[in-house]
Amino acid sequence: MDTSNINGGKIMLSSFRIKCLLCLLLYASGMSSQDKLPQKAARNLISRIPKPALKVKWPADTIPYTQLLPEIFRNVKSNEIVDSTDVLEPVMKQLQEMRLDMEVDTFRILHIGDSHVRGHIYPQSAGLVLTQEFHSLLYYDMGVNGATCLTFTHPARISAIVEAKPSLLILSFGTNESHGKGYKTNVHYNQMHELIELLKDSLPGVPMLLTSPPGSFERRRLSRRRSTYSPNPRTIMAAKTIREYASRNGLAFWDLYAVVGGEQWACKNWDGAKLMRPDHVHYLPEGYTLQGKLLAQAIIKAYNNYVVNRH
Repeated sequence: MDTSNINGGKIMLSSFRIKCLLCLLLYASGMSSQDKLPQKAARNLISRIPKPALKVKWPADTIPYTQLLPEIFRNVKSNEIVDSTDVLEPVMKQLQEMRLDMEVDTFRILHIGDSHVRGHIYPQSAGLVLTQEFHSLLYYDMGVNGATCLTFTHPARISAIVEAKPSLLILSFGTNESHGKGYKTNVHYNQMHELIELLKDSLPGVPMLLTSPPGSFERRRLSRRRSTYSPNPRTIMAAKTIREYASRNGLAFWDLYAVVGGEQWACKNWDGAKLMRPDHVHYLPEGYTLQGKLLAQAIIKAYNNYVVNRH
């Protein structure tokens, strides 16, 4: 038996034990370069259970609202009023005072426009929602079949508007302007300007809200007994003209046409939901009711934003 390997192994083992003993002595004397272990393990930050996010507490005088558009409507947009100059701020202030049961004067909204307004269901549906929320509010309408902006420039109609003493004036035109195949945006723009300047002179300081038309089809006769309908391509031009005028002249604007689907889908949505009359220009009562509720909701959303930003 070769004893040299055994002796060598004993020497190596003995050397290893000596090294371990030296390391222990150095550590005990504080001469080791190894960092000292902490007395307590650090808290595991990753394992902490996150606190639930705080729910936004809306002020008590805001108004809840729900989705109104049918699920089959496609390409819908947010139902909001565009008011970059805060022209409706005094309106919202008075509405808040009503919600807080403060003593305020009666607030009158007058809605003028074409046959969509003349049928009463559209404005009255908006008024019903708003008067339920704001108890000192009155909502009137004044519409004329076939009306354009120029229809209301007549002195007798201006006088009737003034006599109503509106606190807010809503103007809904554009359908009849856009049904002429010779429609021109500059003519439409100038007609709006003529009416609104008369209203500003007669009702100084009264805020105005312009709305776009809801959308309509134009008819093309194929034969004596057959016709086809296609979306009126000039509606989008009329809506853009109204939006541009409101922006340039410090007026609020509600784009109903965009809310319900815009150029590609507004007419298809109304027709697909069976909310239009056979003439494809006017609406069934359910269609006008929905339009009125959408208008009221847009006003309520503007009111809520005002209240939240004021707190």
